Amino acid sequence: MPPAIDRTAQSLALPPPLQHGDRVRLVAASSALADGERLEAGVALLRQWGLAVEERPALVGRRWGYLAGRDHERAADLLPDPESAPTAPPAALQACVRGGWGSARLLEHPLAQPEGWLLGFSDVTSLLWDRVNRGQGGAVHGPLLTTLAAEPAWSIERLRALLFGEPVDDLEAVGWRGGVAEGPLLVANLTVATHLLGTPHLPALRGAILVFEDVGEAPYRIERMLTHWRLSGALQQLAGIGFGSFEGWREADGRAEEPADHRFDLDQVLRERSLDLDIPVVAHLPVGHSPGNAALPLGVMARLDGGRGHLGLLPPGAG
Repeated sequence: MPPAIDRTAQSLALPPPLQHGDRVRLVAASSALADGERLEAGVALLRQWGLAVEERPALVGRRWGYLAGRDHERAADLLPDPESAPTAPPAALQACVRGGWGSARLLEHPLAQPEGWLLGFSDVTSLLWDRVNRGQGGAVHGPLLTTLAAEPAWSIERLRALLFGEPVDDLEAVGWRGGVAEGPLLVANLTVATHLLGTPHLPALRGAILVFEDVGEAPYRIERMLTHWRLSGALQQLAGIGFGSFEGWREADGRAEEPADHRFDLDQVLRERSLDLDIPVVAHLPVGHSPGNAALPLGVMARLDGGRGHLGLLPPGAG
């Protein structure tokens, strides 16, 4: 019997585009939120777009250890507010407020993933990938509400356009290995996605285009995780692979003071672990923890051009 990981990725339909007046629900699925200032800045942008953001003052300071509340509290953020339901319309967008750690814990028990859009990245990878694995479209790897206001104008506008059903430009990066691949798009934090390997929450990978990003990881740890992906046979199933930003790798590199021939830098690791896969490879995509975190919808058909260093979304129905 083939391993459970060996499944063909399928394209997913996006939810209806957002419209003026649609409701937004705030989700604190991961680490505790101690300061609401950056959250309010992100909420203000959503309101400028004409969206109705639910008031959730209890999220700031809600805490269970380092988490934003107990598991049942954080899971409940994905559900309609019982005090307003059923009179209030369902939220069209579930917007995660921050990352850190904790969302994977919510997958231990049956978890409702409402229809509509789910926005976040970093630790939210667990929820985004679980959604794709369920066959639900609308998972968007993009800024958290506590990072949104710090994004450059082009990134903010890209997210707005994507959610409101408008076309977005291809992302331009650096091509490392030529060729053109088309397939359903997956984007993830490398550390979080690695810990989904071997679980029933891992989306189908065969034929997918996968983009990784991470933060605060030394090259040897990045190499260790990519080796795990290779040993599992997961990377060998992809149609194409892209790498976003790996913020803070130099600061995390415990070998930074050693001679150059005693260590590997980030690009050396990423190249060595990917260029022999016989698929297009693109690096330095504007995706991840560095400002300029381009929003990308998961499960939609995309084209990765390794020669030009481009990643673009294909029209609905392509593939």
